[in-house]
Amino acid sequence: MVKAHRVVDHIVGQLAANGVTHIFGVDGANIEDLYDAAYFRDDIVAVLAKHEFSAATMADGYSRGGGGIGVVAATSGGGCLNTVPGLGESLASHVPVLALIGQAPTTLDGRGAFQDTSGENGSLDGHALFSSVSLYCRRVLTPADILTALPEALAAARTGGPAVLLLPKNIQQADLGGPGVGNGRTHATATAARHADLGVLEQALRRVDGPITIIAGEQVARDEARAELEHLRATLRARVATVPDAKDVAGTPGFGSSSALGIAGVMGHPGVSAAAAQSALCLIVGTRLTVTARAGLDEALGSVPTYSIGAQVPYLPCTHLHSDDLRVSLTQLVRALSGAGRPAQVRVPDPAPRTELRPPAYDGPGIRYRDAMSVLDDVLPDGTDIVVDAGNVGASAIHYLPVRRDGRFMVALGMGGMGYTFGAGIGMTFHRASAGSGGPRRTVVIAGDGSFFMHGMEIHTAVQYRLPITFVLFDNHAHAMCVTREQLFYDDRYSYNRFGPSQLGAGLAAMFPGLPAYDVAELSQLSRALDIALDTDGPSVLSIECSADEIPPFAAFLATTDSTPSTSEENRSHVTARA
Repeated sequence: MVKAHRVVDHIVGQLAANGVTHIFGVDGANIEDLYDAAYFRDDIVAVLAKHEFSAATMADGYSRGGGGIGVVAATSGGGCLNTVPGLGESLASHVPVLALIGQAPTTLDGRGAFQDTSGENGSLDGHALFSSVSLYCRRVLTPADILTALPEALAAARTGGPAVLLLPKNIQQADLGGPGVGNGRTHATATAARHADLGVLEQALRRVDGPITIIAGEQVARDEARAELEHLRATLRARVATVPDAKDVAGTPGFGSSSALGIAGVMGHPGVSAAAAQSALCLIVGTRLTVTARAGLDEALGSVPTYSIGAQVPYLPCTHLHSDDLRVSLTQLVRALSGAGRPAQVRVPDPAPRTELRPPAYDGPGIRYRDAMSVLDDVLPDGTDIVVDAGNVGASAIHYLPVRRDGRFMVALGMGGMGYTFGAGIGMTFHRASAGSGGPRRTVVIAGDGSFFMHGMEIHTAVQYRLPITFVLFDNHAHAMCVTREQLFYDDRYSYNRFGPSQLGAGLAAMFPGLPAYDVAELSQLSRALDIALDTDGPSVLSIECSADEIPPFAAFLATTDSTPSTSEENRSHVTARA
């Protein structure tokens, strides 16, 4: 039994006091004391991942799923370096994550220690490295430093992004002075939430003479402001679209589905741009509108009065009002626009049927992306959480697969790292299970074989913890989006990006005895196979045979039509390099 109150005991105790229920990581010599501290607590679980990138995405998915601050722990050297792409995704997507990074003892700084990242005497500078993928980074050099460093890190993470604490092993093990030190909840010294005066926006909305289009983003999900957004939409009688990584914030049953335009951007629905161009005013809510999200919208929004409300200024010209909490700001806005303040001249826009991108027909082997998504739509019940990976399959799911009522639809487009879903789905499922949200529910991870070959062994983590996750793997034997680029932009002269054939279902069933895992090669088999996979106690896998030669619904790949953005400029800026 541990008697001293070590720095690691303080860290774990404070995390639990701040509502953290899980730490995700991979053990190692310079982080093992943190796992030791977690062992002696009943209110926090230390989850062992298979790879530090996936541990970081577990923390990211835990947070995006509603768990608050996600925590990732990694040992020194290559272990901590593996977290960098995951933290980069959290930084780009403004996801609250705390990274606890083990380091060699300070007594060995600059003296040739194994995995030295002190920055001393020519060693790798961990502080410089992690500062570039975080909002806050501090190297803890004395035991007492943790008393200020931890609340500062938690406060920084809560503003939307990663915070990093670099923890030398001897500091982790040091006695902090007894269990009474800092035992209460850490009250982070966060800057008070900022909300701009909404008067300018209120007046603009009252003066509107015509229809309004709202484009909603990921901050709506982060602030849990879906209901407030729908109240605003109903008050303004507006149509609403979302950016790809906020698909579940509007348009689901019960949240303005009859007025939903679909998804904006390169994987979205062309009708969004048409509706925006025909509007008297466009309102951007909680998104910066990255290139991926605004492809085809620049011209439309450039010709229409455009306002924005959120924590980040959009990338296109508009009148922006700052809000750190959209629940508060949207509630105030609805109140101001109700009763005598209600806009008098807004009108319900003409019906706008949901439009789709039109990839060229493909009649080769395998199951078509759209057909598979249609079966998923028929089979997945309400309350299912969906986590979508990068690539052709991801574009198809974003474009074709509707959100489930009361379920999340999560996709990482900040960095677009392949294999994100395997960890993120696990992290979100841990949170959902610990929160006890509405009885049993299942997570469905949708990923391609390329993503699986990178980080799919995290399926073993789902097996280890008996998590209710169904992994739906689309096996096209390729990095298919790269194959499409080779065909369209390099005259199909060669391919570096095709794999040999595989049977992922059979292979995983053999690797992990007892794991229900199936291969599906015919569309007629898919519905029944999905039913079996979903009706499982614990994880399951379904591998769907498809083709790398099918063009996905991705505007930058499609020929110019009246309803799709032009590809005459090749749209390379809209196409992720390896997604």
